[in-house]
Amino acid sequence: MRLGRDPLQVLACVATATSCLVVAQPASAYVALMAGQRAKPLNGSFNSVPVLHSNQPEIVTGPGILVNTAPGSAIAAETRRPLKNADYTFNGNFGVHMHHKYYPFDSKKLGGAKKRGLLTLGLIAINPGDRPVTLTFSTGSVKNSFEAPYLPNNLMGVKPLGKRPWNTGPGDATAVQMLREELDRKLKSSITIPARSSRVVVSTDLPARGIANGLLQGRSDGPFQLAVVAAEESRSDQALTAVLRRGRLAPGRIYLDRLREIQTGEVFSRVAGVAIGDRYTASKDHNLNQGPLHVPLTSTSRHNFGTRDVQVNPLTSRMVDSALNNVGTYGVRYDVTLNLKGQGAHQLVMSHPVVSGKKPFTAFRGSIRIQQGDEVEEIHVGLRAGESLALTDLRLTPGRTNPVKISLVYPADATPGHLLSVVPVQQLAMLHQRQKQQKEALDQLAAYKKQRNVVPKQAPPAAIEPVVTPANTPDKIATPAVEPAKTPATAKQKQPSPPPPLPAIVPVPAPRYTDAIRSQQQWLRQLQGR
Repeated sequence: MRLGRDPLQVLACVATATSCLVVAQPASAYVALMAGQRAKPLNGSFNSVPVLHSNQPEIVTGPGILVNTAPGSAIAAETRRPLKNADYTFNGNFGVHMHHKYYPFDSKKLGGAKKRGLLTLGLIAINPGDRPVTLTFSTGSVKNSFEAPYLPNNLMGVKPLGKRPWNTGPGDATAVQMLREELDRKLKSSITIPARSSRVVVSTDLPARGIANGLLQGRSDGPFQLAVVAAEESRSDQALTAVLRRGRLAPGRIYLDRLREIQTGEVFSRVAGVAIGDRYTASKDHNLNQGPLHVPLTSTSRHNFGTRDVQVNPLTSRMVDSALNNVGTYGVRYDVTLNLKGQGAHQLVMSHPVVSGKKPFTAFRGSIRIQQGDEVEEIHVGLRAGESLALTDLRLTPGRTNPVKISLVYPADATPGHLLSVVPVQQLAMLHQRQKQQKEALDQLAAYKKQRNVVPKQAPPAAIEPVVTPANTPDKIATPAVEPAKTPATAKQKQPSPPPPLPAIVPVPAPRYTDAIRSQQQWLRQLQGR
């Protein structure tokens, strides 16, 4: 049965009213799944492992130093002035996160018909002491977009991971290896730095219009510093260390003229410095008989769902144009244990809030491990902003505590500020059904409006330019016709009839308007189907 205009308007009103109900909830309920419900803080903690983050500038336009923790400074390409290094000396456990893209100034190097330009991204360890220092690596991975092509809208939804995991880019590929606590076969398990010397720890290609990402965890038996550099084309250790000795920063530092806005929090730059913490752990007890559970995951000052639980670790040293803290939390491992009591069918759900004023975007692409008792499953998740996805069904045993452990290494190019929920199966099903009805109503309304568009068969005819009469020619006024008087010879004498009434004096349009009016009337009759 074909819907008329009124039913379509009703469907649109229902869709609008439903969406308004979500918006009308408290500020903490901007994820539709938790409308009318509250989130609880996890109140977890970071460990004390220092991690070098090299992500500012994210987009590199040429060779140079990206970040250096040795004392001193380097010359910025944008200002030709020295910028102080992010001074820090590591000793013991440490971590590294690198994430950069390459878009060269020279458009000829972007590729296409010609060969793409290439940088070499290198991690250099510096030994300032008088005795050798050995670095031992337990877990690590380095990938570029040749090895793991970046596919932002691929693998959406929830998919199981096999031995060879899914990935949608370098950041996703390195994170899953860190989650599995693997050491990539390209990386050495240990490296020794001679006294007062430096060594390249690892290097990888950074192609034009491409990405390179690296995550490492290790331990040293003495003090050392780290630097990340980019060299043109060559992958030799000598070329990389020459860039470091040259003392010039790589171009692409776009926040140097917005330092005050970084300090006030108006601008979120990327991170170039040393953060404290490579692992976040939390535990939460909850009785599902009292209602669903919602907790923040990778929460920020903007997206904490009303809990004021901000899961962002601080920086102990940074470049002047870096973010104030590790706002992206890239490379951080999250281990969250939910100790649940209750019964019935429940699901573990991951959500990302609707971002006002922005079109829907891919908010998360990464791997997650879920452990229930002795059973472990690994999944790949592709999540859009404003979406809620069921990660797994929970097996709850009544009358006892059911621990559920969720682990992930937060991948680069994701947008932090997610919500983790445990809800009855029907709660998510009802949400998806309501969203489906809203979409169908809006699609029907859009189709109906499209059908109702009235388009004339042809454009209105152009008005014919009339001949302009002289201005001093007076308009003629219609006068009644007068019959000639009959003579007495041919007509009998009759009583004279009263003269016809004079017509009202109506001004006749000037000739220059007459043709235009006639053309418009003809066009209107075509529209009305006459």
